[in-house]
Amino acid sequence: MQRYDWSALDEGERERILRRPAQETRQSTADAVAEILATVRRDGDAALRVYAERFDGRVPDAFAVGTEEFDAAQRELAPALRAAIDEAAERIAAFHRAGMTPAYTLDTADGVRCERILRPIQRVGLYVPAGSAPLPSTALMLGVPAQLAGCREVILCTPPRRDGSADPAVLYAARRCGIERVFKLGGAQAIAAMAFGSASIGKCDKLFGPGNAYVTEAKRQVALIEGGAAIDMPAGPSEVLVIADRGARADFVAADLLSQAEHGADSQVILLSDDSALLDAVDRELERQLADLSRAPTARSALQSSRSIRVDSIDQALQVSNRYAPEHLILALRDARAALPAVDAAGSVFLGDWAPEALGDYCSGTNHVLPTSGAARYAGGLNVASFQIAITVQEVTPRGLQAIGPCAVELASAEGLDAHRQAVQIRQRALASHASSQDVPSHSV
Repeated sequence: MQRYDWSALDEGERERILRRPAQETRQSTADAVAEILATVRRDGDAALRVYAERFDGRVPDAFAVGTEEFDAAQRELAPALRAAIDEAAERIAAFHRAGMTPAYTLDTADGVRCERILRPIQRVGLYVPAGSAPLPSTALMLGVPAQLAGCREVILCTPPRRDGSADPAVLYAARRCGIERVFKLGGAQAIAAMAFGSASIGKCDKLFGPGNAYVTEAKRQVALIEGGAAIDMPAGPSEVLVIADRGARADFVAADLLSQAEHGADSQVILLSDDSALLDAVDRELERQLADLSRAPTARSALQSSRSIRVDSIDQALQVSNRYAPEHLILALRDARAALPAVDAAGSVFLGDWAPEALGDYCSGTNHVLPTSGAARYAGGLNVASFQIAITVQEVTPRGLQAIGPCAVELASAEGLDAHRQAVQIRQRALASHASSQDVPSHSV
């Protein structure tokens, strides 16, 4: 990891070292993605077959996973892995169920009832990466809240393995969430297929899930194209920022950094500490632990664009963290909870030495689909509300119109919107002309 002293840097250098790797290649990525989106939108399944041959090395007989493949996946998985997926699903469901936003009703005036009702998004598309490593945990993170929200049509796309099949663990996790429509399709072309539809894959209203720089860029673009699809959030190459004090364990910190670095060469990890000796110890631990990793080359590539930064204080570290707005923030501090109020921007926070980020990735219960690339400044992680539409309802009686009508008339007049004012006043006159008549009901809401 490259070492820096935050206080010795000018503003331009600080901006540079906090820059994500994916941002460096954004224009070339954007151009390539735009071509894929346009081709899939124009040519549908024919384009998907071309891209399958180009990127996956083979064209499947069918993109859709059949019942036999689902059944075979369940038989193939070791019982221990099936049990782990089941356990994680239950814990994720428990956490997300507890945080579901309730509908509510409130009488804001006598005769004026306002409501907020919730409806599931009808057609959602889920993307589960599997390019460098299959991620059944992502199928759970997406599928569980979609199931709790009650979405009626759920499509899941995941890249095929070398033999053309879908990863068995991903299929088991999908079925565990009630998802039966799974397609062996990855990359920007999968995002295009779900956003615009094709003969094989139906058009979705909203897309969810993390992915590499191309997937993230594809999601960004389809959200801006007329006739495209909404998206959950920018959820691209993985990132973690660790703030560690003098008492932190270097082996724990190094392991947390590597757990993100091994995701992909475009991942980024950042370590902030006010103790130079700890930074040195972490460097040594990184080398020692890398020797035992099966994905060491990938992790090493990620570490080349990662940073080790000495700060003057933990308070300064928290300021830098808020500026970076990390996807994952680990507070390896002696009193981590005391520092939590100073955290203004982060996707998910892990407090203390015994909360590795890996638990959040798999089974603590929180969601690992989190905002990246600084989006944690304005967006939170995935939850059930992400799969729902909140609709407001108003019910007004004659008494209610009498109560709040004058307010609306005054505001409409101030804004010069005569039709708005008239829509209220015509009803006020009707009430006045029937003040003593039984023609106008006077019941309360």
